[in-house]
Amino acid sequence: MRLDRMLANMGVGSRKDVRQLIRNGHVTVNGKTKTRHGQKIDPYEDIVTVFGEQVKYQKYVYLMLNKPQGVISATQDGRHTTVVDLLPFEYVHFEPFPVGRLDVDSVGLLLLTNDGKLAHELTSPKKNVEKVYYVEVEGKVTEDDRRQFADGVTLDDGYETKPAKLQILHSGSISKVYVTITEGKFHQVKRMFQSVGKEVIFLQRIKMGPLMLDEALEEGEIRELTEKELEACLSLKSNE
Repeated sequence: MRLDRMLANMGVGSRKDVRQLIRNGHVTVNGKTKTRHGQKIDPYEDIVTVFGEQVKYQKYVYLMLNKPQGVISATQDGRHTTVVDLLPFEYVHFEPFPVGRLDVDSVGLLLLTNDGKLAHELTSPKKNVEKVYYVEVEGKVTEDDRRQFADGVTLDDGYETKPAKLQILHSGSISKVYVTITEGKFHQVKRMFQSVGKEVIFLQRIKMGPLMLDEALEEGEIRELTEKELEACLSLKSNE
């Protein structure tokens, strides 16, 4: 990889800014000052510094967000705050995107990454990756509802969902349940309850594949995946 490209990719500056830094002698490779921006380096083996500070190369970034209400799962939008708008500055240059989506009024676990292959493994319906939601529903959720979810329900547009798991935690005027699905149709969980005559009033994703929402993560907070979490996610790519 070219030295200037590596530094630009790591957010040191624009390609033009980086070249100026190199020409001015502010960049070293393995302890030696370099003034040729087109020099080839091994970003994983060579030690690169700018103004004496080491710049470590990282191709992908994997971030867990506890998405708050009022924020949309998109990279840009003219009206709403997006999940990308919540990124700390040091992650912006990676250009991560949300894996799957949560509705604007839904909260909970959302993975942001620039690893397109992993995103496909987690979201493709053919992969049958489970997504688990904690849901509060207006109306009494019954065993009959559970059986209908297990068989798959018909949505308002005629689409028949795959079988889903419905675990009833509390049944009353406001019911509390867990719902597990392997798809990600638009407003799917809400529309599934609408199909059995009930309305979702709160929805939080708590699990996606091997990832569990970190309970210590406040709404709107972001952190990198732990080594254990990352290994579990990357194993999906190796198990094709």
